[in-house]
Parts: sequence; C-alpha cells; structure tokens
Amino acid sequence: MADTLTDTASDPSGQCPEYPMPRATGCPLAPPPAAAELRGEKPITKVRIWNGNTPWLITRHADQRTLLTDPRVSNDDHEPDFPHVNAHRAAIAPHTPKLITNTDAPEHTRLRRSVNAPFLVKRIEAMRPSVQKIVDDLIDAMLAGPNPADLLTALALPVPSLVIAELLGVPYKDHDFFQENSNRVLDSSLSPEEAGAAGRALGQYLDTLFREKLAEPADDVLSEMAGRVKNGEMAHEEAVNMGVAMLIAGHETTATMISLGTLALFEHPDQLAVLRETDDLKVVNGAVDELLRYLSIVQSGLRRVAKEDIEVGGQVIRKGDGLLFDLQTANWDPEAFPDAERLDLSRPARQHNAFGYGPHQCLGQNLARLELQVVYGTLYKRIPTLSPAAPIDQLAFNHTGTAYGVKCLPVTW
Repeated sequence: MADTLTDTASDPSGQCPEYPMPRATGCPLAPPPAAAELRGEKPITKVRIWNGNTPWLITRHADQRTLLTDPRVSNDDHEPDFPHVNAHRAAIAPHTPKLITNTDAPEHTRLRRSVNAPFLVKRIEAMRPSVQKIVDDLIDAMLAGPNPADLLTALALPVPSLVIAELLGVPYKDHDFFQENSNRVLDSSLSPEEAGAAGRALGQYLDTLFREKLAEPADDVLSEMAGRVKNGEMAHEEAVNMGVAMLIAGHETTATMISLGTLALFEHPDQLAVLRETDDLKVVNGAVDELLRYLSIVQSGLRRVAKEDIEVGGQVIRKGDGLLFDLQTANWDPEAFPDAERLDLSRPARQHNAFGYGPHQCLGQNLARLELQVVYGTLYKRIPTLSPAAPIDQLAFNHTGTAYGVKCLPVTW
C-alpha cells in the first residue's frame, strides 16, 4: 500500500535531511553518501531545501525515468510550490518569460521546435571539423605556453565558449563578459540582487546583438531565430531570452566535463590508457557516455512540481508537491548499472540520466557529446604524458554553481 504523507511546505520537526547534500571528504568524484544511502533505503523521500520547503527527492534511476516522462510532472517554475534552486530563482520566477526551460506542452513543444533544428545530430555532426580545429589550435597553444598549465583556462573553457559563440553568432571577443555573467547567474552563493544584475547584463547584451541579426542576418542560430520573429513564429523577447539561456548552458557544463572528466581519468590510469591508445570513434563515443554517467555534474538536481496526485514506487506524491531528481545518485544506481561505482569506459552507459530524460531532455546534448568526443579523443593522444601537477586533495571544487567541477586543474607533460 502506498504511503500517503502529504506535507508539501515545511519541516517543523527538522527531521528531513537537507538538500543538496555534502560529498564525503576524500571522495570528491562520488555522489554524496547520504543520497546514495537514501537510494537504497528511501528512494522517494522528503528533503529540506534552502527556504524550509520539503520536496520529494528521487534517487533511483527507474523512478526518475518514470516521473520525467509523466505529463502530470510539470517544469513550470511559475507554480507556487516549485522547488527553486535558490532565492534568486524564486524571486525572478514570476517575471521570467516562457522558455523551453520552464514550460510544459503544448507551449514547450512550440518553443522547442523553434530552436531544435540547429541542435539535431546531422547539423551538429557537420561541425566536427571546425570543433577539431578549435581543439587542435588550443592544444598547440597550450604546448607552446608555460608548463605546468591550468587545463580549465587553457582548454576546457575556451572549447565550448568558441563553439557556442560560433553556433549562436556571438562574437568570441566578448567571451570574458558572457562567461563571468553566466557563472554569476548560476552561483547559488550570490545574492538575488547580484545574480539578477548579471542576468540583466546578459539580456541587454543579447538584445543588442539580436537587433543586429534582425537587420543583417548571418549563418547562425540567432539569425535563424530572427527569421522566426519576422515570420511571427516567435516573439522578440522569447528569442532574446532563448539566446541568453543557450549562451549560459552552452559553455559551463561542457567546460566542467572536460576538466572533471580529465581528473577522473587521472584517477583511473587504466581507463585513461584506453583513450590514449584508441583510434576507434565508437570507443571514444562510449567513453563520453560513461564519463557523463560517472560524473553527472549537475549538482543542484532537476526540479519539477506535481500537477496531480501521482503514485510511484509505493509512494503517493500529492498535487503541488515539489520534486528533485538527483542525477548522479541515479546514475550510480546498481540496478541500472552493475558495479556502478567503477569507471569503466567499455560499459554501455547510453541510458544514463546526465542530460535528464523525457521531453525536457537537454537541447544541447548532441553538441556537448561532439565537443567531448573531440577533446577526449584528441587531448590524451596529442599529449601522451599529460598528468596532474597537483594531487586531488589540493584541488578546489565548485560547490555553489549548477555544475560541480574543479576551479583549476594544473597539468604537466
């Protein structure tokens, strides 16, 4: 029989564990142990977030896939009980325009269709030669520069920044501006006023650029959206805000995966050797998905709200209850991935939830995969002696952004 707990707001007794949960000292690449323990004992349970509200935490891989495809689960962050990631997100939600990141069908379907074409596999695959040149040029520059080097600033950040700038039609000369402000928008340690100022700066920047694309379109995504605005398929504000969202999402997570993935490979030299020695693209592609599964860097969880009562896993989730999906804990679920705590690049890991699942699965996943395939398939062969220049226990990790990763990765060769 299903449990029928109905508390949707607060935790006056203080019995619910806090979320996000801390990682174990000495195990920076593993999911928080408390979340892993809940997956085994209480895979659907209440947790307490920053404002005292108690949404449900979903930690099992199968339960996540069930709920993320359930039309009764909403991505609409305008809902009053939506479990926002921080005070800034809660403050701006009532004023946020409709985007693919905060709508449900049919509005989400319309908006997603308007920006989907540039991110389809065929269009993304056509970018492989240009991405390869970007990676090769950056590796050349790193090899010509100082040794040791910071892999984050030498390679991990420039690759996705250059690629998303080229794809969207954003001048790369402005990358310091959009990287800094994107990071500030996503940093939960900042005040709502600080994060809001960064968001407005990005919005003003994209609005100016978008007006230029309306007047003089080019071969890029912003120009494609400008055409849709002229045809009445999108509103001007929708297009600008979509551009901001894609600019933010297009570099932070992939940069984190490049550096954190390399760190994980340093910690597993037998797996690093696989990528160093292979010329088989299928092996590289499989390695990308296994590293995505193993690291699952979105540390704030996917966030949703129930539009109706839902029974899942022997539990009743009531209408209005918030939902949190802890991705790394689900991707280390032994029922989905046997021996899940082991990094194994030969594992068929394509069924991971690192990009989410269902209709709101990450729009840019094909682009992210391409960038990671090129980097992981090139870096360790171009620099076969690449190794860490500092032990893992001396590295600083980012615990406040959307993506979990290292703040600096010193490497030598």
